[in-house]
Amino acid sequence: MQKKVAMLFVAMLAVGCMAFSAQHVFYGLVSDSMCGAKHTRASANTVACVKKCVAGGAQYVLVSHGKVYKLTPQDKFADYAGKRVRVHGTLSGDTLTADTVSTPMHHAHPAASSGSGGM
Repeated sequence: MQKKVAMLFVAMLAVGCMAFSAQHVFYGLVSDSMCGAKHTRASANTVACVKKCVAGGAQYVLVSHGKVYKLTPQDKFADYAGKRVRVHGTLSGDTLTADTVSTPMHHAHPAASSGSGGM
């Protein structure tokens, strides 16, 4: 019985570690799927362009390290169109599912990230 309990504990610990390790912090610029990595700097022009493209049917994307990541849920990014952000979330393929989105607390290089996740 003790062996079964120990094995169950080890299995639960392994699953918990995998779930925790799937969470990462990403830094980048919120762009749109039409312009993608053409937007490299946050500016009033970038904000206006991203908002216009999204109003025209494009989706929000995150540009980081020259890569473009799809973002979900889209509604979390409306206030950050064309701006630098810090996203805490999970990467699956080229889609970043955001748990939280905020403006960076420090002036990190736009390509900097902590954790992994291809960043």
